[in-house]
Amino acid sequence: MDALLQQLERFSEVLSVSRTNHVSTWGPETVRRALQWARYLRQVYRRFGSHGRIRAALERRLRIHWGPEGPKSGLTSFRALGRGDVLLSLNLLQNRALGDAAGRALLQQLFPGAGTGDADAEALQTRLVRLARRRAALLLLRETDCFRGGSPGLLEDPVLLTQAQLLLGRLQEAGETETGDPSGWLGRLWTRAPRVHFLQVMAVALLQPLEELGPSGPKSLGEEIHVLVRWLLEQSEVLAAFCRLPAGLLTSIAERHPALSRAYLVLLTDWGQKLHYDLQEGAWVSADSQDVPWEELLRRFQSLSQAPPPLKDEVLTLLESCKARDGNFEVAGLSVWTDLLLDLPSSASKLCLGGDKFEVPA
Repeated sequence: MDALLQQLERFSEVLSVSRTNHVSTWGPETVRRALQWARYLRQVYRRFGSHGRIRAALERRLRIHWGPEGPKSGLTSFRALGRGDVLLSLNLLQNRALGDAAGRALLQQLFPGAGTGDADAEALQTRLVRLARRRAALLLLRETDCFRGGSPGLLEDPVLLTQAQLLLGRLQEAGETETGDPSGWLGRLWTRAPRVHFLQVMAVALLQPLEELGPSGPKSLGEEIHVLVRWLLEQSEVLAAFCRLPAGLLTSIAERHPALSRAYLVLLTDWGQKLHYDLQEGAWVSADSQDVPWEELLRRFQSLSQAPPPLKDEVLTLLESCKARDGNFEVAGLSVWTDLLLDLPSSASKLCLGGDKFEVPA
C-alpha cells in the first residue's frame, strides 16, 4: 500500500512537470518511461477496480495522504489511475516545449502502427480520439456562437443540426462505456459553452427522429434523447433557461416529450402567479425585472393552445383550473388566468373535453 502511494505521488509530480517548460530536457527514453509508468498504473486500476474492499482501502489511504483539500493536480483519486496515460499524453501533445526527438518518440508510442498487437496502445488511441471528439464539439459550440449573426429557423439551421447530431453521438458513446457519465459531461458543457447556444442545440436534438439511418442501418436515438430529457428535468436552473427559448419551439418539444411538457406547464404557472395587475397602467406587470412579462406569458399560452390534442386540452384545463382557484372571475383585470383565457384565440378558448387533465400544483 505504501509503495503504491509513493508511485501515485511521484507520478503526480511527473504529470505536473509534463505541463511545464521542463519537458524541454526530456529525451525519447524519458517519454517512453513516463508512458510505461502510466500504463502500469492503469493495470493497477484494472486489477483492483472491481475489488470493493481493496479499492475502498486505497481511497481511504489516499484521502489521509492528500489531506481534506486533496492534491492540486495529478492523480487525485484511485479512479484517476485509469486515465493517467491519457492525461500525460495530452499534456505532452499540447506542450510546445517538448523537443523534436522526444515528440517523435511520443507519437511512436501513441501510434505504433498496424500489426503491433499492443492492446494498451490501441485502447489509449481510442480514448484520445474520443476525447478529441468531445473537445471538437465543445470548440464548435464556442466558436460558432461568436460569429453567427442572423440565422434561419433553429430547426433548419445546418450548424445547429450538425451540433445536435454531435451531441447525441457523444451521449451514445458515453452510454456504451462502463465509466460513461453523460450527465456529468452535459453539466460541463453547460458551464463551459455559450449557454443560449447550448440550449438551442439541445432543443434541436430533442426534436430529432428517434431513429436515423446510419452506415450500418437504422440507429435508435431514443436512449440518448431520454438522457437529455432526464438531465433537463434534474437541473432546475437549466430547465428554467431552456423554457425561455422561442414559444413555438417549446410547443413542438412539449408535443414530443410529455415529461418536459408537464415541467413547462408548471413553470408557466409559477411565472403567471408572480404577475400582479397595475391599476394605473391597466396591465399585468412583474415585480422583478427577471420575471417573465405578461406579453411573453400570453405568447407561450397562445402557442400551446394551438397545439393538437392532448397538449391543447391539458393547457386549457390548466388555465380553467387556475382561473377557478382564483375565484372564477369573468371580468378582466382580476385574475391573470381569466385574462389569458380571454386573449386566446376564440377557437382555442373552448375546452376540448376528453383529454387528460393537468392538475395545478398545490
